[in-house]
Amino acid sequence: MAHWTERIKQAVIEGKHKEIEELVNGAIKEGVDLDLLIQDGLISAMEVVGERFSQGIIFVPEMLVSAVTMKKGLDIIKPFLKGDGRSTGRVLMATVKGDLHDIGKNLVIMMLEGAGFEVTDLGVDVDVETVVEKVEELRPHVLGLSALLTTTMPEMARVIQTLKQRGLRDKVKVMVGGAPVDRKFAEQIGADGYGKDAAEAVELAKRFSAQ
Repeated sequence: MAHWTERIKQAVIEGKHKEIEELVNGAIKEGVDLDLLIQDGLISAMEVVGERFSQGIIFVPEMLVSAVTMKKGLDIIKPFLKGDGRSTGRVLMATVKGDLHDIGKNLVIMMLEGAGFEVTDLGVDVDVETVVEKVEELRPHVLGLSALLTTTMPEMARVIQTLKQRGLRDKVKVMVGGAPVDRKFAEQIGADGYGKDAAEAVELAKRFSAQ
């Protein structure tokens, strides 16, 4: 069992997207636990990749190749998960108005999906009105907001203010993230939590959905 998850983990870390399908299919045929494949294979690989990225050992292109490899693996596992109809919770994700960065957000989405969440991605450069309308319409458990520019960070505060004005603030947990964002800023704007990386964002979402 462990050798399958280890091989899958290494394939993701090394970005071997041509080999991942064969490995994941092989592991499923052998009856390896799907949660184990996701957690110990795919997600733990992306944690290593994220760590190497933050230390400057690898850069965006390598991280993207690993993310694509992980997604390929996840796409194979997903149909087998659907059978039990379980969902960890609903998450709405967006990069705020004025910001076109989505690498970090997409990584978080992949890992949330791997953890069993239903994720709706509003994309990048999303204005406050759209975010609030979608919260009202979809009633997610968690709203994740991402910003990579210091100039767009105030948009996060505007989303939270508007949710308050519309009487929606207590109906959704708001988590924020992105390179310039920190825990102090999250507290200042009244967010419920801050994820310094994708793994932390998933832990937060799990905690919020369980409440």
